Formats: sequence, C-alpha cells, structure tokens
Amino acid sequence: MQLNGLSSPLSDQQLSLLQQALAGMTPLQLSWVSGYLSALSHAGSPQIAGQAPAAAAEADGARLTILFGSQTGNAHGVAKQLKEKADSAGIPADVISMGDYKPNKLKNEKLLAIVASTHGEGEPPDDAEELHGFLVGKKAPKLAGARYSVLGLGDSSYEFFCQTGKDFDERLSKLGAESFVPRVDCDVDYDDAVASWIEQVVAEAKALTSVVAAPAANAAVAAPVASQYNKKNPFSANLLTNQKITGRDSIKDIRHIEIDLEGSDLQYQPGDALGVWFENDEALVDELLALVKADGNAEVDGKPLRQALIEDYELTLSYPGFIKAVAEASGDKVLTELTADAGKLRDYIADRQIIDIVRDYPIELTTEQLVGALRKMAPRLYSIASSQAEVDEEVHLTVGVVRYDAHGSEHLGGASGFLSERLEEGGDVKVFIEHNNNFRLPESPETPIIMVGPGTGVAPFRAFMQQREADGIEGNSWMFFGNPHFTQDFLYQVEWQGYLKSGVLERLDVAWSRDQAEKVYVQDRILEQGAALYQWLDKGAHFYVCGDANHMAKDVHQALQTVIQQHGGKSEEEAQQYLTDLRKAKRYQRDVY
Repeated sequence: MQLNGLSSPLSDQQLSLLQQALAGMTPLQLSWVSGYLSALSHAGSPQIAGQAPAAAAEADGARLTILFGSQTGNAHGVAKQLKEKADSAGIPADVISMGDYKPNKLKNEKLLAIVASTHGEGEPPDDAEELHGFLVGKKAPKLAGARYSVLGLGDSSYEFFCQTGKDFDERLSKLGAESFVPRVDCDVDYDDAVASWIEQVVAEAKALTSVVAAPAANAAVAAPVASQYNKKNPFSANLLTNQKITGRDSIKDIRHIEIDLEGSDLQYQPGDALGVWFENDEALVDELLALVKADGNAEVDGKPLRQALIEDYELTLSYPGFIKAVAEASGDKVLTELTADAGKLRDYIADRQIIDIVRDYPIELTTEQLVGALRKMAPRLYSIASSQAEVDEEVHLTVGVVRYDAHGSEHLGGASGFLSERLEEGGDVKVFIEHNNNFRLPESPETPIIMVGPGTGVAPFRAFMQQREADGIEGNSWMFFGNPHFTQDFLYQVEWQGYLKSGVLERLDVAWSRDQAEKVYVQDRILEQGAALYQWLDKGAHFYVCGDANHMAKDVHQALQTVIQQHGGKSEEEAQQYLTDLRKAKRYQRDVY
C-alpha cells in the first residue's frame, strides 16, 4: 500500500520515516504494530508488550550491567548473547565495553556480569586495561552488596589460562562483592560452556530482580539479522586466489588469499576479522587412527570418527589437557610423571602437534578415550586485508603459512596449511565475519592515522588505504612496515608505492631487519622519526598497531612511550598517562596476536 501525503495528516518527512519502518515487515509484525498504534491513540502512552517487567525492575534500581573486555571480538560476542537472553527474560541489561566504562561507576553497580578474554602472558585486552588496573589500585571502592559473575575466555595451551577472568573474580570478591554464579573459565571451544553460564546468569538475575519474563509471543518482533551466516552457521565460500607474495628465497611463506562472499549478505568494515573453519590433513588423521588403533568408521556425533577428526577436532595445536587425558586413560607412567611438572609439560608440547605426542607414545585408545582427550576445533581469525568499498563481495586475507621441521618431519599449521596447500582454487571454505569495534578508522575521515604493521600485520592497513581511497581522502596517513628483506618480503609493494604516488598515503617508513649487519625493526624507525611522530599525535593522529603481541607490540609500545617523553617533554609517569588517555579516546588501538 502506498501512503499518500495528500490524504494524510503526517508531514512528508514523517511519511517517509513510517514507510522505511514498515518496509519488509511480516504480516504478524504489521498486525502487532497496528495494535500498538491503536492503543497509543487511545491511551496516550501505553507500554510496549514485554516492557512492564523491565520498567518494574528499573524502578527498583536493579539492572544487569554486562562489561566485556575483548581483543578480537569473542568476549563482545558472548556479552551480546547474554544481553539477548536477558532481554527475552525481561531483565533490563546494558552491554558496555570496559574501554567505554568509567571505573568509578562500579560503586553503584548491584548486578554485574564480566566477560573477559586473556592474551599474551596473562594480560588483559587493551580495552580492559584501565578497569583492570583500577580494581587492583588504591582507589577501588568497597563493593559490599554487589553481586557479580565472571566468564573468562582463554586458551589452555598457554600458561596463564583465563588469567584476566581470574583477576576480576579475585578482586571483586576481595572488595566485598558476592558471586551469584561461579566463575567459568572457557577454552577455545567455548560454545557449550558459554551457553550454560548464560543460562545460569539469566536465571539467577531474574530471581534477584524479581523480574517476570516477557511473553514468548513477543519474540516475533525481534530485529532481523542482516546475514544469516555467523560463527555457528558459517558461509561456504569459494576460494578465488591463493598467491604467494614473498620471494623464492624468503624465509617466510606469505599468501594473499581472495575469497568470494557472493550470496552471503556478509558485511564487514576495515579492522574486522574473518573467521575460518578449516579441515585437518587427511593423511595426518589416518596416521593418528593407525597409531591409537581406533576404528575410523566408528560413529561420533552422528558421523564417522575419521570425518569428525578431519572437520571437528583440534590436531595441530597441543595442550596439557590432551596429555593428562591420555595419561589417565592409559596409565602410562612416563606420561603421568610428565603431567606432574607443569614447566616440563609446556616445554614438551611447545613445538609438538597431537600427532607428535602419539608418535612418542603410541598408546591404544578407544574411540571415546580419543575423542575425550581431544578438544573441539576453534576457527582461526585473520585480520581482513580489504575494504568492501574496493572489492565488493570479496574478502582478502594476508596469511603467513606456519611451516616448520621438528622431530623428524615437516609440520603445517591447521588453517594456514589448509588455505595454502590443501584447498584448491575453486574449493569451498566455511567463513564468518568477526566484527572488531576496537580497531576502527576514525569517525572523521580526515583525521591523521599512523599505522604500524610489520609482516602480516600489514593486512588491516591495506583495508584502511582502500577505504580512504574510496572516500577520496588524501594524505594524513603514515605507514611503518618491516620484514627481513626488501627484495623478498615487501608485501604489496606496488600498492604502497601507488598510494604514495596518488597522495592517499603521505609517508612510508620501512625496516628491513636482515639487509644490513645491524638489525633494524619498526620500533627503531619510530624512534628515528620521533619528532615528526609526536607532532602528528599532537594534532590528533590515531595510532594503530597490528601483528605479533609477544615482542613487536611491546617494543613498539616502549618506543612510543620514549617518543612521548623525549619530544613531549614528559616524565615516564606522564608519558604512561598520555598513552592511557590515547587509549581511552580510542586513538591508540591494537590488533595483536
């Protein structure tokens, strides 16, 4: 039905807004809206169905505050899941990034849910640093009367598993808050644990706030999702291009990957990541089955064991839990002794894949024992190296192939080996978009940006440049890139030189660590250009870092602090505060791994 402005009491602008709101609604949704508007005309200001419980709860001051600290977006995703469940139960809830949360508001919280990831050596994600530091500092308030629950995300392969979540739990408890659902520490295959935690949190929060759940019928008016594809329902995309972009003599094997998203309706922004569900090497799976003497045709989760091992279980990353489970199942004394020494255990698994452990200890296992010892596969996240303003329904990646010799055989990474060696062009790969709101171009396109992305860390900055070119932005952009050799490892060299020539890129500083006797890295170039770099920061530039978290990102951070001290005339403490202020203003963002 076409609304006619001549016969309507609405203005043209109101008519336009109404048409936009009604477009695409189902008959059921239109019927609900009709009833709501009718009630509005008679009662003046009726409650929307399902809001009364929330209003009652708000009157009592009982809101569930969901805080997330996320490096790659996983914690944010869990926080949104909890918010959706709380909404459907009629529980008033807010989802807030720890980076946007004012720590002094903690003293007013009555009901708190924390979702926090851990990266590096037990460190909080960038957006959680301030709140984490506040809780351990002298200004942290007493929190008697507050209730909380913590969910930590981590990887048990690392020594400080879920350390950030543990820190929040410990500090909140010491400050007098009471846990209403015990902390849950999630490994990389966290879906089931997250679902259980969310169910418990919602049930307890409902009881604590005396909130009556919203009628199930109102679920029909939920906002539609832009794309049906996500982590749990990935899109089967087509591999268009697999091109090696390092030279024949390079010590690195880096691939430029192009994937077709046509038909998916998947949308992404520069700074987002692509989640890749890969398949394990069939030869590796067959060897594993032979070594443990398991029947590949035995049924697991509704499919043959061999197929399940190819598609669903982690085989290329080792973790202490596998050895402990195998030691318990087999009773092997050597393995049991190894599990008793955490340091020796981590040293042992450092460069070993699951197949190496089974080669060392070829113990017969039942199907149940093998599957019970393994953990579910986790998708790999790759920083997206393209902008849809440039490539439309494609997505590009810059993939460093994990390849090394150890224990008498060559090893390949799970996802990188799949994308580079086993998946042929034209083949299908299951993907989804992982949004990363902690790594975004400035809201104002003209704002200066400084990008530090050595090696595969160059990926998101290629997307940044494509976006700025599409937006017609010239200058105010500065790139620091580094790799071993100029002739072998200058990734996307022609593109960077093109951006310089067109003026989209204003400055480019490169560091070739092996082209001279003394090694030179991006942090050295930052120190060399310190005076100019500080001037850029002083006029409002945003500073971005992408790449290795354990070494590069820390060295760049220290170099940046030194620049601020030397060229800003600041003390060490003042420089640290300057960096903290940059982070709070979202002018210092990192995508590190």
